[in-house]
Amino acid sequence: MGLQYPMWLGKGGWLRVRELDRQIEAQSRLNAELEARNAALDADVRDLKQGFEAIEERARSEFGMIRQDEVFFQLAVPPTSTVPRNPTPAPAK
Repeated sequence: MGLQYPMWLGKGGWLRVRELDRQIEAQSRLNAELEARNAALDADVRDLKQGFEAIEERARSEFGMIRQDEVFFQLAVPPTSTVPRNPTPAPAK
């Protein structure tokens, strides 16, 4: 029994190896997420360097900018009420 202690609980034992495998799996998932994020950022940078469409789109969406010869219309949508649109008529008395 005493000979199995290092195999199970020692420095290079089964429990330590299992814990290291879990850490490697978690780090691999994190690396995959970061690689996907980096690829998306790289695509954004390439778009911004190549043409003005991406720059214009970002200026419009993030900063609300418009061109000099454009007219901007902002429509206010009233909040929805709790009154039904087509109420059923009351029964005749």
